[in-house]
Amino acid sequence: MVRHYLDHAATSPLHPQVREPYLQALESVGNPSALHSSGRRARTLFADAIDEIAQLLGVPSSWVILTCSGTEADNLALRGVNGEVVTTATEHPAVLETAQALGGRILPVSADGTLTPDALAQELAARPASLVSVHAVNNETGVVQDVSALAEVAHSYGARFHTDAVQAIGHIPLDIGVGTQRQLDLVSLSGHKIGAPVGVGALLCDPDLPLTPHMTGGGQQRQVRSGTLDAPGAVALAAALRVAVGSLAENAARYEKLARELRRVICEADDRAVLTAADAPHAPHIVHSCVPDCNQDALLFVLDSQGIDASGGSACQAGVTEDSHVLRAMGYPVNVRRGAIRFSFGHTSGEEDVSRVANCLPEAIRAARRIESL
Repeated sequence: MVRHYLDHAATSPLHPQVREPYLQALESVGNPSALHSSGRRARTLFADAIDEIAQLLGVPSSWVILTCSGTEADNLALRGVNGEVVTTATEHPAVLETAQALGGRILPVSADGTLTPDALAQELAARPASLVSVHAVNNETGVVQDVSALAEVAHSYGARFHTDAVQAIGHIPLDIGVGTQRQLDLVSLSGHKIGAPVGVGALLCDPDLPLTPHMTGGGQQRQVRSGTLDAPGAVALAAALRVAVGSLAENAARYEKLARELRRVICEADDRAVLTAADAPHAPHIVHSCVPDCNQDALLFVLDSQGIDASGGSACQAGVTEDSHVLRAMGYPVNVRRGAIRFSFGHTSGEEDVSRVANCLPEAIRAARRIESL
């Protein structure tokens, strides 16, 4: 059976233009911190890749700290800034659970999933904070936050601003800014969402902002992130960003067209279907909806049996779908959020994928609703 992969927000297949430079880098022998010729060659690979990553994202090379994931980058940011953290109730668990572990403040969001600048200003005026962390694009719903406006508010109250940009990089424009024009102090990203292999991400961080390391060792990256430098990972991330950033406008237009058709398909499949936060701005690659009174596991299982890979929202923990904290925070009732489903596009996506959903979704919904009623 032909598979129709519509879960790129969870992980995207290795991009063909990433594969070759990554494999070549893997064949390079040498620890980048070693002084011999092989080590120096590996160090050059790493340094050149970091320079390209920085250039593509519009920051100096000194801002780039390579990590093994977006989750590590989020933890490095929140744990590294000493002081109280403020975040929202709809963040990715890497931010939300870390903030909770640190005793941070969790702010409610509007019904469309956004945090308004006025709400943030009111919170910080009542009680200052050291760091505000708000994602650029929600990983479940695809709702876009106005991080530039939120960062301006945070800075006006003396707080630094971090954004988890894992679902934003390569999909929407993101103006980080530097120097006197700085907008974002810390930015997390992940390679495997944009066609790099699993196991590489990055934290962009203003070097004037001191970070307390949460892991000790050799201090290879600014005395903040220890561990042997991952030259192949850096090369792969640079290649993936080169493709994603270079084709952002083209891909956004293609995904928006697919998304419009998919939303039409969903509404035609069931007249009770709810397009999540329909009036909010969305990233082009994520389509999220809820079908009331449906069993989510059954819905995903039937689609899977028909060759369609989709998800209930955020990637499952230990293979078990869980009630969405994002939809709870947005006020959706339990019978609606139980039928949540997310489709997400990437470099392999095309019209044939949407057509397959159109053929299979009505029956999947009927089956899931029958099971939910038992």
